[in-house]
Amino acid sequence: MTVIWSRLSCIGLLNRGQRNISFFSNTTPSNWNKVVSDAEKIVGYPTSFMSLRCLLSDELSNVAMHVRKLVGTKHPLLNTARGFVYDSRNNLQMRGLVVLLMSKAAGPSQHTSSDLVSQDMVSGIYPSQRNLAEITELIHTAFLVHRGIVNLKEWANSDGTLKDMQFGNKMAVLSGDFLLANACTGLAQLNNTKVVELISSAIGDLVQGIYHEMPNNVEDKSLTDDITMVTWEEQMFLSHGALLAKSCQAAMELAKHEKDAQGLAYKYGKHLSLGYKLNSDLQPFMKSSSADPVTFGLNSAPVILHRQIVGQEKWHHQLQQAKTIGTQIDYTKLRSSIKLEDGITSTMDLCRYHSSKALESIQFFPSSEAHSALENIARAVTKF
Repeated sequence: MTVIWSRLSCIGLLNRGQRNISFFSNTTPSNWNKVVSDAEKIVGYPTSFMSLRCLLSDELSNVAMHVRKLVGTKHPLLNTARGFVYDSRNNLQMRGLVVLLMSKAAGPSQHTSSDLVSQDMVSGIYPSQRNLAEITELIHTAFLVHRGIVNLKEWANSDGTLKDMQFGNKMAVLSGDFLLANACTGLAQLNNTKVVELISSAIGDLVQGIYHEMPNNVEDKSLTDDITMVTWEEQMFLSHGALLAKSCQAAMELAKHEKDAQGLAYKYGKHLSLGYKLNSDLQPFMKSSSADPVTFGLNSAPVILHRQIVGQEKWHHQLQQAKTIGTQIDYTKLRSSIKLEDGITSTMDLCRYHSSKALESIQFFPSSEAHSALENIARAVTKF
């Protein structure tokens, strides 16, 4: 399988609706740099977290060459392509790293089979588990590329020519399909039916989650009164958490661990993902006043909790007051109204809850550097 470890998955893509689809991307850079740097040393080199400049395949180089045609446009794929060459200090690739750390923290199973004995472990991790970590990142990257497709109904002349935008969409589809095909090939080569079922179901969850996230039109973004935090968690798990949770479980399956250990790994991935999504949703409300425009999703956790606290009538009044021309919203003004209530503190509390659940799920794993690294990552979710 072609090795394609992409910083692309770390780039925060924005479509015309300003929907941030980055994940593990908005926490304090200095804190995350240290967390990841320490963790990479634990799982051993070479890892997939080096610069993509050293790992670009001929196929992806060819894709990047074609994407140059989009220079001068606002197609999201152009920002994605920049991630092939430039590392982003604020966006750190985490999924594959967590899978590797989980694999090492759990260690080999007491029920080691003959096929595992023949595999040479590197830094306490089986080659099949490293391949799984790669597959996880490939799948995530493929969906990031696909989600960057522009809705041409919302296309404006300032974005670029219609021909260029259509070309960008075509490249996004083909590039995403290419990455996904490589991931599926690698998945089949693992020769483990249960792992194939787990990761295939995670791909299905991603599709379902993204479908529910996408509004039918721009106005729908403000018409989500039926979304509760229960609904939010269900949708965010599908689109942001299922892949990591099931990949952690699959890593345990590859080492022949019992169902209990698999369940604990699954819970860690689930709660870590939800915790980080909550952390990401909080970031626009944590920043101090600046010249940069403020934007956040009306379906983000702080907004949903704020709406539940103040009630629908007051929420609609605040939303109406924040509107400028037509459906345009002054997000700075709306943020000020939201910060007066307890929606933000409630989101922080929920973030801490998922962090504690992630920590709880790995307490039975033996003490080790990898175990400590997983704990550090889970605790970092509460750094606002």
